[in-house]
Amino acid sequence: MPHRSVSVLIVDDQPLMSGALRVLVENSPGMSCVGIAANGAEAVEACRATRPNVVLMDMQMPVMGGVEATERITAEFPETSVLAITTFTSEPYLIPALRAGAAGYLLKDAEPESIVSAIWGVHRGESVLSPAVTRKLLSSLEEDRPGVGTVPRAPGDPDGSDLTPRELDVLRLLARGRSNTEIAEELHVSESTVKSNLTRIMDKLEVRDRVQVIIRAAQLGLVTLSLD
Repeated sequence: MPHRSVSVLIVDDQPLMSGALRVLVENSPGMSCVGIAANGAEAVEACRATRPNVVLMDMQMPVMGGVEATERITAEFPETSVLAITTFTSEPYLIPALRAGAAGYLLKDAEPESIVSAIWGVHRGESVLSPAVTRKLLSSLEEDRPGVGTVPRAPGDPDGSDLTPRELDVLRLLARGRSNTEIAEELHVSESTVKSNLTRIMDKLEVRDRVQVIIRAAQLGLVTLSLD
């Protein structure tokens, strides 16, 4: 059971979807919905009024879309985490949303417990991607960078050669969309051990979060598209 509460702002132009998400949030222990916005402009104003911990952000909306709203919110409210939740895995939304500062990207058909888990994850400072989104992200990187494992690097640039076998195991499971808890279960270690491994991986690859870990690992040819 989570020990801290998390306030959530829901941003979606479809009342049926925003209503369903509100019910999910309000019925999850430790969570509260502090408001609903129908577009990105309303979301920015709502953040100014309510200062939510997490924003559930749709991507395609009138007036102001999710990418622009994400960029504005993460710039003005760095303590607020944005979790994109949408029907689109296409690159025009996925890559820009992550670059705009979204801490996670889920599909709307995700299981309710996965959405709740993702909210807690981004609130803890983690980056959360569903397996389908991870596949699309890596696929986009491979298409953009053929022969990704042989991209020229300057001397001293990180190449992943100093990663331990256990860190590589964690990295490959991360690239399959596993959460910290799932990685811990699969490797038969504690969740704190997984977090320690991820911190060392980020240090060695010189990146700041889980999404950047996946991107750098794909560029170095350390992960593949084989998701199970």
